[in-house]
Amino acid sequence: MTAAVQSNTAAPTPDLSGVEFATSADGMPVARIDDVVLAMITSPSGFAFLASAVFVRRPLAELTRTDFIGHDGRVADEAEFRVRVTETAGHKRDLATLNRAQTRTAASTPWGGSQMAVVYADGVVFHSTAGHGGFHLSSDRNGKVHPLLRKVTPWYEEDCEWAIVALGFPELFTGYERSLAEKTIRNSWPDAWEAIHGSKLAEGESWAKDRRAFDQRHAADHVVKSAIFSDQHPGMTEVVAVVASNQGADNRPADNDERRFLVPSDEYAGRSRFGFVIDPVRHAEYHGPSSFIGWRGREDGS
Repeated sequence: MTAAVQSNTAAPTPDLSGVEFATSADGMPVARIDDVVLAMITSPSGFAFLASAVFVRRPLAELTRTDFIGHDGRVADEAEFRVRVTETAGHKRDLATLNRAQTRTAASTPWGGSQMAVVYADGVVFHSTAGHGGFHLSSDRNGKVHPLLRKVTPWYEEDCEWAIVALGFPELFTGYERSLAEKTIRNSWPDAWEAIHGSKLAEGESWAKDRRAFDQRHAADHVVKSAIFSDQHPGMTEVVAVVASNQGADNRPADNDERRFLVPSDEYAGRSRFGFVIDPVRHAEYHGPSSFIGWRGREDGS
């Protein structure tokens, strides 16, 4: 993306009206927004995540870990927790200004019969089913979706495609939802995002674009596809790797290209989000006894 323009304008002060912050009885950062209570819980393994509960009326200082059952994603620290609380508060305020109506309908969807529907506006309806859900757009509404993202069918599933609807009709979504939608478009359809915005995404701004770059950069390298702690070599991880460009259309390695290597476990733990790349200088091919059940009994080198 183009470099940010420096500005002397101060960042807007977050609107924390209606938000109460405190520390719980067992030391967790907690916050209340109307009937929703949020907490930053640290797991036994050390990472923190956002948890939620509803209709908990007791004072925040009396709450404990057992009061929270929801799990709403990881947070890095208390500062990020406060950001998430602020986003949630803004989302609830925006929702109050929108005219969404919940109803029941006998509509058939690509994911099964609709069990509940939310009408965002005329021609924009979200359907929930037993297993999945998504938006249905009328012909007129679908025709207004950006052509680079528009589907032939008027159904947009809830995992990623909902963001296409939010991009097309931003006035029907909260500020928080619009922010998530923009991020989803960048991560899932980076080429369309760049064409729409007339700007290039930098490394780290799009999962799909970064994945593509990783695959191109390591097309001739062995990339780990499975790993297991070595029973025979403490502190090492036994891995099976394959050259990505040798994989067939079914994602299986072609030409018996699978090879095993031993990698220090600490090093493997620091692998990138797209996989671990074998360095032939430092990682020697391994032909010894395997910790993989499927490899036991194979002849060396097979």
